[in-house]
Amino acid sequence: MSSADTGAAKSASPIVGADDDVPLYEARKEIYPAAVRGRFRTIKWAILIVTLGIYYFLPFLRWDRGPNAPDQAVLIDLANRRFYFFPIEIWPQELYYVTGLMVLAALTLFLMNAVAGRVWCGYLCPQTVWTDLFYAVERLIEGDRREQMKKAQGPWDLERIAEKMLKHSIWLLIAWWTGGAWVLYFADAPTLVKDLVTFQGPVVAYVWIGILTFTTYSLAGFMREQVCLYMCPWPRIQAALTDEHALNVTYRYDRGEKRMSVKKAEAARARGEAVGDCVDCNQCVNVCPTGVDIREGLQLGCIQCGLCIDACDNVMAKIGRPTGLIGYDTDFNVQRRIAREEPVYKIVRVRTVLYVVLIAAIGAFMTFALATRTTLGVSALHDRNPLFVKLADGSIRNGFTVRLTNKALDTRPFRLELIGLADAHLEVVGIEATAQMSALLEVLPDQTRELRVLVTARKGDAPESRTIRFRLTDVVSGATSYADDFFKGPGSAP
Repeated sequence: MSSADTGAAKSASPIVGADDDVPLYEARKEIYPAAVRGRFRTIKWAILIVTLGIYYFLPFLRWDRGPNAPDQAVLIDLANRRFYFFPIEIWPQELYYVTGLMVLAALTLFLMNAVAGRVWCGYLCPQTVWTDLFYAVERLIEGDRREQMKKAQGPWDLERIAEKMLKHSIWLLIAWWTGGAWVLYFADAPTLVKDLVTFQGPVVAYVWIGILTFTTYSLAGFMREQVCLYMCPWPRIQAALTDEHALNVTYRYDRGEKRMSVKKAEAARARGEAVGDCVDCNQCVNVCPTGVDIREGLQLGCIQCGLCIDACDNVMAKIGRPTGLIGYDTDFNVQRRIAREEPVYKIVRVRTVLYVVLIAAIGAFMTFALATRTTLGVSALHDRNPLFVKLADGSIRNGFTVRLTNKALDTRPFRLELIGLADAHLEVVGIEATAQMSALLEVLPDQTRELRVLVTARKGDAPESRTIRFRLTDVVSGATSYADDFFKGPGSAP
């Protein structure tokens, strides 16, 4: 190698080394959020208690649906292919209702984002709720922010070890209860609890309890803000859906800057200098569960929980300055304040109205469909070969495969009738006809029954092609269902 090549290699080596030292993933910095009191913290506590109370205890709520039906208010009955939600019962062939619910959930999330940014993340997201609960346990046992930071730098004595063991034991208990509550939605809760305690429960239940225990313990106990920053796609999605009129947690830098301590601010004001209300106490950062400094503007890590608002308001109240230095505001109003104009709030705008209209329309359609549906169904399929048969007396016969569905949980008597072809004869193979164009039969609970049906038109009455209708009637309730097809005769198209 020449001296020139050697010199080039030496000069290039530091650059390569520098590139190699750049981390592809930022190491996690331990965050110790401080406890705070205020209206937004109170709202978060209320939501936490209500949502976790519903999640943990809803499987034990009963709902009387009559005989042969489970009495658990909310039940995903995979064995019998049913989903029960209080008076609503969803069948396997009605998965479009589940799709509708998912569309409604998405539109509601979009509406929440259009009104108040990541309000879902800050108050209702399961990761936020369980992490809040784990933080509460941590503060109860190890103390608030300062105590935790002091202990983290201290030795591992017996007191610290005992606190850690107690904390993680309670975390594991919460995580285990979370996994246990989940499986109770798939079977009768009291019965399954008894089976699980006596180790007679299904293996799949123990597997899912273990999986959800591990994920809850890991995500809420250790990963915490990492889930919001790196794992969750919603922060990236909502950034594309928001606009300048959406409310977000905002630092009013037009009022807060220049920052300085209370004493320095008083001295600066005495000299006639412009001083902001922010005293640079960092309380807004100390209480943030993701470690965000809201004074640097809206960021990916900000989940819009409002705890920094409570912390700042508390400080402002102590030093005798107006609250609201940090609050829910819009980008539009930030620019208006800079221009010395009054803020304008546009909650009702095209985007929010469109979301509300779509939610109302889809919800109304699903409600109507649920209210008008029946527990029976009928479908008909015309024979392809032959399309018709000409009998010896000149009459024309068509064959059909008719499928009857009984979605009820008891055996129901049905009447099958023919409409649209005068003086035709309906015959169900294997079933005695009760009238010229009807037959009485039974279908077992939660079953379908396939029938071979023959329709015969007399000579001279047989059309080339005519629409006919099969009507299925529940003899007990009077509910009806229809299936349309064609009666084929000579000269009809195939």
